Amino acid sequence: MKLFHTIRKPVNRPIHRPIRTAVAVLAVAAVPAGAVAVPTLAGASTTAATSTTAAATKCPTGWGSLPESGKYRGAGVLTNVRTGRHACFDRIVFDVKGKPSWFRVHYVKNVYTVGEGRLLPLRGGAKLEIVLAVPSYDAAGRSTYNPANQKELTNVRGYRTFRQVATAGSFEGETTIGLGVRARLPFRVFTLTGPGNTGRIVVDVAHRW
Repeated sequence: MKLFHTIRKPVNRPIHRPIRTAVAVLAVAAVPAGAVAVPTLAGASTTAATSTTAAATKCPTGWGSLPESGKYRGAGVLTNVRTGRHACFDRIVFDVKGKPSWFRVHYVKNVYTVGEGRLLPLRGGAKLEIVLAVPSYDAAGRSTYNPANQKELTNVRGYRTFRQVATAGSFEGETTIGLGVRARLPFRVFTLTGPGNTGRIVVDVAHRW
């Protein structure tokens, strides 16, 4: 048996219509691995949402500041350098045509240009020297990576950790990159293989200990 509950409306009294409220739509953009998808509240400021999400993010642990190096020595060439900001760290990616290759990443007092030994000025409270066993030229000596500004490979203005990315040159099959960071912070290094005969070497530097 169905029960119906009837509400009788008062006679000669105005009926108040309910106020319609806008429905907030959360749009989550696709993000790369390691990044945090921050929901965007339609029609509202995203500052509060971003701050809340970043604060609630559980950052990876176990990183350190001691030198890291790889063992595999490939035969690829450097084709591009990219950077990005994430909730817990800043990231620099080295695109390689060929398989990911040997690397050495360590904090140094100063970075010097390869072959000449000139001081490479870098902004920031600490400096990471990134040595990749991938030249920026092919077997015929043709350039495979030729940045417009060798002292500013990417624009890292506004980054929490990165302060400057510059090249120290490519010589005898190796490319050296100077990375200026805010302070001596923990980092990690890993390699990835992409579609076809491509690979990536990735360096993440944390925002804090």
